[in-house]
Amino acid sequence: MEVNCEGCAGCCIDWRAIAPEASEHERRGARKPLDDAYNLVPLTRGDVRAFLDAGLADALTPRLWEDESGVEVDGVELAAIEGKPAFFLGLRKPPKPVAPFGVGDSDDSGDADGSDDSDAVVPAWLPTCAFLDPETLQCRIHDEETYPTECAEYPGHNLKLGQQTECERVEAAFGGDRLLDDEPPRALSGLLLGPQAIGEKVFVYPDPDELRGVVDRLLADESTDDDRARFVAAAVAGRPGTTGTDREAYDDALVKARAADSWVGRAAAEWEAMAADDEPDPAVTKRVEEERGAPPTPGW
Repeated sequence: MEVNCEGCAGCCIDWRAIAPEASEHERRGARKPLDDAYNLVPLTRGDVRAFLDAGLADALTPRLWEDESGVEVDGVELAAIEGKPAFFLGLRKPPKPVAPFGVGDSDDSGDADGSDDSDAVVPAWLPTCAFLDPETLQCRIHDEETYPTECAEYPGHNLKLGQQTECERVEAAFGGDRLLDDEPPRALSGLLLGPQAIGEKVFVYPDPDELRGVVDRLLADESTDDDRARFVAAAVAGRPGTTGTDREAYDDALVKARAADSWVGRAAAEWEAMAADDEPDPAVTKRVEEERGAPPTPGW
């Protein structure tokens, strides 16, 4: 499996705002996600534990779904397993100043010195993986222990299941060659489909009553660090293959998740504040992320 990722990061960025045609491929089916995130990477239980141990629990966010046959919380019928709200965890996507695929508005008038700037790429505020460097469009944790399994094997799972990849969507929208080899690798981790996913990729929250108010905030895209920490703890404390939860492990994990204060969480808060008022400028990445401790990327 070979892919051309330079200047792309299509699987890490919500690029619907600059796409020539609307895409809602993640919202087909019986269950609608409460959030509006695009390409939210489902983390395994091992992934979640690695982020928690690394002090990066504040980089994670839950996804829950609506389901008329589920359990009601805050007036919303949530997808559930044995009466417990089902969810998976992904990586947060704060707005960042990015220009993927070499696209953007250009100025045909030229610069004041008479030079032609018509090929200049203008960045835009787009929801972007918390670990993606807006300047290099590379992942900051690509070679780290916290690099998610799903990211490491992408687009292998899609190819194995005969599903369109983000590489192909980018090719269709902007041209170029991104998916250079469409043969799925033989060595793939378990796809974790059906019952085997419970407690390993699809988790349950042990007590729906504890989520009162949390669901309202998720719907309003106003979830708090404490809200997200609850789901991290539930994922870590879940018993694989069952809907059971080790409450002692949950309490311990919750304390640890609440204590997370990483560069990711602090940078995300600043990106969100800047996106409301400032022009997108990738050059501020050094101050917003790297000066807070973000690891560098190797470049192309």
